[in-house]
Amino acid sequence: MGDDLVHDLFVIGGGINGCGIARDAAGRGYSVLLAEMNDLGSGTSSASTKLIHGGLRYLEYYEFRLVREALMEREVLWRSAPHIIWPMRFVLPLHKGLRPGWLIRLGLFLYDHIGGRKLLPPTRTLDMRSDPAGKPLKANYRRAFEYSDCWVNDARLVVLNAMDAAEKGAEIRTRTKVVGARAEDGVWRLTLHDLETEAQDEVRARMVINAAGPWVDDVIAGALGRNTAHNVRLVKGSHIVVRRKFDDPRAFFFQNADDRIFFAIPYEDDFTLIGTTDQDFEGDPAEAEISDTETEYLCAAASEYFAEPVQPEDVVWSFSGVRPLYDDGAGKAQEATRDYVLKVDQAAGAPVLHVFGGKITTFRRLAEAALDEIGGALGARGEPWTAGAALPGAGFTPTGFDDYVAALKREYPFLDNVHARRLARLYGTLARAILAQAAGLEDLGRHFGADVFEAELRYLDAREWARTGEDVLWRRTKRGLRLTREEADAVDAFMRDLRGRQTKTRAAAVHGRASKGGKRRAGAT
Repeated sequence: MGDDLVHDLFVIGGGINGCGIARDAAGRGYSVLLAEMNDLGSGTSSASTKLIHGGLRYLEYYEFRLVREALMEREVLWRSAPHIIWPMRFVLPLHKGLRPGWLIRLGLFLYDHIGGRKLLPPTRTLDMRSDPAGKPLKANYRRAFEYSDCWVNDARLVVLNAMDAAEKGAEIRTRTKVVGARAEDGVWRLTLHDLETEAQDEVRARMVINAAGPWVDDVIAGALGRNTAHNVRLVKGSHIVVRRKFDDPRAFFFQNADDRIFFAIPYEDDFTLIGTTDQDFEGDPAEAEISDTETEYLCAAASEYFAEPVQPEDVVWSFSGVRPLYDDGAGKAQEATRDYVLKVDQAAGAPVLHVFGGKITTFRRLAEAALDEIGGALGARGEPWTAGAALPGAGFTPTGFDDYVAALKREYPFLDNVHARRLARLYGTLARAILAQAAGLEDLGRHFGADVFEAELRYLDAREWARTGEDVLWRRTKRGLRLTREEADAVDAFMRDLRGRQTKTRAAAVHGRASKGGKRRAGAT
């Protein structure tokens, strides 16, 4: 990279906040370079409960502004990406001895009315003795409330934001770590280490955006040279995946005796996702994984509700993520604020914006707030634009998904319904970039198992920065749940061989200028 080039913004972190800020900034005309030390969304952003939701339980902690902002975002985000975001109804059974029904109904009344809901249906009361939602539960649950939120494919939301940022001129570098930063004459000089080629180079930027998630304090203390920093409270959240516990398309919102809540959600057609936990965490967030205690906790909590108990041996996959909550001094992990805090620091001689906290539902609003801070430091450019903008692949209306699947099957009649729906759900209208001129499955290249073909892997490498089998099978898709270990190893070998041939060329270019998916149990296939 030429030494005379100075970017407006250098973004550290390829999670949802970093990619969301990069997209918004690039769309307003700022020059942006984003560096992620691993894969996009490989940390906290792909380890969520997969919900675009207001956060009903946050009302208990008087987080009214956060809840209202999140509720308002549900339909905005649904319209922007109806292939990866869609409505889901949640059933909240009343449990004797826990939160009373009147209190829950009051909370749901606020939920229905403070967030500008237009398309999502309102709350209703269920008789669990006659409603199908009561079938998988114990007979003592007689009454429930049903309300609306949305489901999101969190890892794909990150990638689509990165793709849109790149289409608008941002440079996205994965497997690239910031190993040094210093300010000279009001400009940041950042030393980058390419973890694929082992090469280093230096880039310059007028402002740094520290969106490193659970590593945000490490960036302050390490790369930015501030010795020590303590702004975030690291809280680990873990989830388990079991074989499908119920046929109903609705999800469950359960209360536990310790005052926590958790969800049981239909997942990848044949599975149920159960979580989350909330535990304070110390250590390297990259090493976070579910503990036996957490598995037992989630199994016991779910077994309080389901007629058929959930046992640890039922778990086919689990994943954990570390949430970087802004440290507000709360006594319990579940009480710590989920709101975001932005701080601009000019002490080093050039501006840096630190991003603390946040939740996936409010990433777009966080990005808009960050652009306000960026405008104050560098000069404002453009107007807010993301509220009405579609993400890549969103070429149909929020209610037009089934029509798009039907059109895709007419265009590619060799696709069965499961394959067509999966491609549509992951890629939307970009599925055609994978299928191209194919007239049959044999035109999609090597078959790796389930409905995973070479054409999809090549697309993910070329367009979505996927480099390993883990990137493909546990983030871009969840086909790791369907493939045998041998098939998954073959995918990984293919991706690494494909990348290895390209890395040699990339390494020469760089020199010329100067992984974690969770625990998998036997039986997941």
